Amino acid sequence: MLQDYLAQQAEKRPDAIGVVMGDQSVSYGELEAESNQLARRLLGWGCRGGDRICLFLPKTPSAVMAMVSVLKAGCAYVPIDVESPARRIEKIVRAAEPSAIIVTSSTRSLVDELFTLGCFDAAITIVSIDDSEFEGANFRPAYSSIDWRDESTDPLGQLGSPEDAAHLLFTSGSTGTPKGVVIKHSNVIAFVDWAVGYFGMDASDKVSGHPPLHFDLSTFDIYGALAAGAELHLIPPSLNLVPHKLAQLIRDSELTQWFSVPSAMTYMAKLGAVGPGEFPLLERVLWCGEVLPTPTLIHWMQCLPQARFTNLYGPTEATIASSYYTVPVCPTRETEPIPIGTACPGEELLVLDDGLQPVPLGAIGDLYIGGVGLSPGYWRDEQKTRAVFLENSRLPGSSARIYKTGDLARIGQDGQAYFLGRADTQIKSRGHRIELGEIETALSALECLRESAVTAMQADGFEGWTICCAYVSAEREGARPAEVKGMLRESLPPYMLPSRWLAMDELPKNANGKIDRRALRERFEEMEKT
Repeated sequence: MLQDYLAQQAEKRPDAIGVVMGDQSVSYGELEAESNQLARRLLGWGCRGGDRICLFLPKTPSAVMAMVSVLKAGCAYVPIDVESPARRIEKIVRAAEPSAIIVTSSTRSLVDELFTLGCFDAAITIVSIDDSEFEGANFRPAYSSIDWRDESTDPLGQLGSPEDAAHLLFTSGSTGTPKGVVIKHSNVIAFVDWAVGYFGMDASDKVSGHPPLHFDLSTFDIYGALAAGAELHLIPPSLNLVPHKLAQLIRDSELTQWFSVPSAMTYMAKLGAVGPGEFPLLERVLWCGEVLPTPTLIHWMQCLPQARFTNLYGPTEATIASSYYTVPVCPTRETEPIPIGTACPGEELLVLDDGLQPVPLGAIGDLYIGGVGLSPGYWRDEQKTRAVFLENSRLPGSSARIYKTGDLARIGQDGQAYFLGRADTQIKSRGHRIELGEIETALSALECLRESAVTAMQADGFEGWTICCAYVSAEREGARPAEVKGMLRESLPPYMLPSRWLAMDELPKNANGKIDRRALRERFEEMEKT
């Protein structure tokens, strides 16, 4: 079970630092003791095996402790993006049906708004991790840390099994409703055990915690650090767009491992935050979530000749990453493609045609994943699960169950897999997976618009993709782009807001009378050139 990583380190090295953020640091012994106390109280409050507990917590050492405590109680946690609008979070909470929520004073107004929306019933248990009591306009936590810190710090007995859900991670959904991906303990353990060994992580490491806690990449940061007994250094979200301060944190914290989405690395390189000999103690640089531009990789590799650079690939549905490619030498050409590599042990990459048969070497096909990382499916959505998690009877000797990623790929002559883009309208922007259909759904709810469409262009910058919106106003006066964008902020998080806008008298249509998104994309591309 995932919580065993912490228990083992606390037994061996209770005084060793486990999690750091700014001037806060928590030892392995303290993490173990507090998570045991909170888990005991969760059970005492009526939480039972399989229950979901939503975490309305910013990224802090206390949030990591809360995650482990939920697991120790035999429950599954649902990390909430506390920067998202309440109306989007409402859909997640209603789908998860939590028996309890864990909050802190900084998320009081968000929880208040969700109560106003009727998101919670009177039976919900509200737990605060704050040392002092507080209350909102619509709620008061039933328990604070004052209440649960008088519990025993002794280890709890094992509750549940490795095949139980550890957490639900909600991703963008094309219908406007986020999809809950169920991730089991065994899914995470399979990747973490391999990765700790492959990368040579140990108790001397100081690893970054850059992604937000609702993003699946953070799962490796947290449990990889716990498994290795390393120090996990959580990166404050306020530094994400301040590259020189990110660089300063890497130096001051003496990080030995950096793991992030490529956009963060590109941003740091483009704004001069990474120079020759900049991070002498950094041994490993890992990225996942989108394509890292080769010029960015060249810059980093030339500045950090001592570091090992590894590209990881995998959707949330396959748990953190399913393939890896450690770059052997610095590329010599800026146009040289970087493979997503070969499957991690216990995983399988398949490039198949429409008949689910392997395509010839070098040919383009749909990328499927099989193996130990595969999620059981989407939370309480059999239809969506059956659509992309397929029983595999056509490829004897292969995984019995495969996941259709929606990505296009090919296997090169070198035996490595190469990612070639999306096969649908799903994109990656700044590491976030975004369904353009969810943005269109939010636009369609605006009374000021008659019709609208969203497309995306490949970007040269750190974003990965540029989201573009074309619309026709319902009124003659016409809504201005800034006004439409402001209205969208009520239902979408910042990373899903279009950055290119076009007000039109009529959207282009194809022969079938459907909106011609290809024509729109070409229009935006032309606008970009002028």
